[in-house]
Amino acid sequence: MKIVGIIPARFESIRYPGKPLADILGKSMIERVYEQCKKCELLSDIIVATDDERILNHVQNFGGKAMMTSKGHQSGTDRCNEVVEKLSKNYDVIVNIQGDEPYINPNQIKEIIELFEEDKTQIGTLAKKITDIEIVADENSPKAIFDKNRIALNFCRNIANISSECTYYKHIGIYAYRSGILTKICALEQSENEKRERLEQLRWLDNGYKIKVGITTFESLSVDTHEDIEKIKQKMG
Repeated sequence: MKIVGIIPARFESIRYPGKPLADILGKSMIERVYEQCKKCELLSDIIVATDDERILNHVQNFGGKAMMTSKGHQSGTDRCNEVVEKLSKNYDVIVNIQGDEPYINPNQIKEIIELFEEDKTQIGTLAKKITDIEIVADENSPKAIFDKNRIALNFCRNIANISSECTYYKHIGIYAYRSGILTKICALEQSENEKRERLEQLRWLDNGYKIKVGITTFESLSVDTHEDIEKIKQKMG
C-alpha cells in the first residue's frame, strides 16, 4: 500500500498562537512531530498541511515537505483533504497525524495503518485502555465505545453510571482514511451528535461510515498551552 502521513499545522490557536513553531529542547514542535513520523517505515510520504508561510518555510528549511492550505478549514480532516486533492500522486491510505504531539510514538502510526490490512476498513482510529477511573469522568478525554469486532459504536465525553467493574477506553485522536473516503466525509454536513459532543467522528458514524478501532498501549503527550511545553521538557529533557 502507498500511504501518506499528513500533519495539519495551523498557526492561529486561541490558547497558543504559533504553537507549531514552539521550541522544545532545541527543535520546533512541528519538526519533532515530523521526525517521529519519519521513523514509521510504512509511510510512503509525509506532508505538513499549514495555513501560514512561516510554518511552510520552517518545514522546508529543515528538509521537510509542506503545502499551503486555506485558513478557513474547521478541522484537520478538512485540511488533509485539501492536500490530497492537490497531490498528483495517488495513495491507498491517508493518515491524519496530530501536529501537537511532538513525541508521538511511530508504533501508533504503524498500528493505525495495519487496520487497513482488512479490505473492509474505511476509517481507522486508536483507543487506549483506561486504568485511572478519574479519566473516565474527565469530559476532556473522549471515550471510544466499540463492538467485539472493534467497530466503533459511539464516541462520547461523558459516561453515565460509571462502574469500576467495566472496562473503558480513551479515544486517541489519530485517524486514517482509505482513499476516496476522505473527500466523501468532508462533504458531509455537521450532525446533531457532533455538535453536542464536539466530536467530528460522530458525523461519520451518523452517516453510516464504519470506523475500525485499534487498541494501543502508547500514550502521546499533547501540547495545548505554554505549561504543557514545560511539562514535556521536564519529562523528555
